[in-house]
Amino acid sequence: MTSLRAFTCNDLFRFNNINLDPLTETYGIPFYLQYLAHWPEYFIVAEAPGGELMGYIMGKAEGSVAREEWHGHVTALSVAPEFRRLGLAAKLMELLEEISERKGGFFVDLFVRVSNQVAVNMYKQLGYSVYRTVLEYYSASNGEPDEDAYDMRKALSRDTEKKSIVPLPHPVRPEDIE
Repeated sequence: MTSLRAFTCNDLFRFNNINLDPLTETYGIPFYLQYLAHWPEYFIVAEAPGGELMGYIMGKAEGSVAREEWHGHVTALSVAPEFRRLGLAAKLMELLEEISERKGGFFVDLFVRVSNQVAVNMYKQLGYSVYRTVLEYYSASNGEPDEDAYDMRKALSRDTEKKSIVPLPHPVRPEDIE
């Protein structure tokens, strides 16, 4: 049976099978450690019975309570190719949403490549909608142009009027994101 547990420092040496995916954003070790130190409850891993890591979610709580922008943010969600289509991503998202509810968040947000239609459709099935398009959010390599992102959101129970998910009528640039 799959176990869902807190991500640990040792997992940093065991999760290459998950990160070796062209659509998964990878970061330096200090970035992962920062998340482990500041938001450990938002860093969850799925582990197979044999001990192989199947997937993980990494996020944080951020924003302003006064402006009704306190929210959970999904920084990374990835499932190893051999464990996809088992509902792991949905379960990891559900856990992050529950944590964000307990912390009094108004919504959960995430950024996803516009071209990653499999992920966009999955997030829509989980109740997320496109809040805005962020132009040239993802840096490209090999001389390709930078790629746009969708900022997708799902309102939580604290946002009774669903104000946090009203789509913006125009795209924004990365430097315009708070």
